[in-house]
Amino acid sequence: MASNAFFDNYLPIAILTVIGFVFVAISLFMSRMVRPSNKTKEKLSIYECAEVPVGDARIHFNIQYYLIVIVFLIFDVEVLFLYPWAVQLKKLGGLGFLEMVIFIEILIIGLAYAWRKEALEWIQ
Repeated sequence: MASNAFFDNYLPIAILTVIGFVFVAISLFMSRMVRPSNKTKEKLSIYECAEVPVGDARIHFNIQYYLIVIVFLIFDVEVLFLYPWAVQLKKLGGLGFLEMVIFIEILIIGLAYAWRKEALEWIQ
């Protein structure tokens, strides 16, 4: 009986997964068959807003941009954790509140470290 209930619960998920993969495969196959494939020098060239491309595309970017993005992502993820926590705060009680305070403190320590190392400065 237990294995029958297992299949009853997960069979629709398996069927929808297979249908999803088949749909994607058929869509990709049909788009490859229908689209025109006329590769010319113009089509293979780099497009930069109707400007003629100048120089190498592989230029060095300042590492500051990457550090700013990483700090932004960390705090963006923090906000994603804060929403469900705030909704369930009454159920979580004091322990849930304490855990979130510790989580926020760790992030603030990380921000202070980045600030002290001048990772957030634009001009140096």
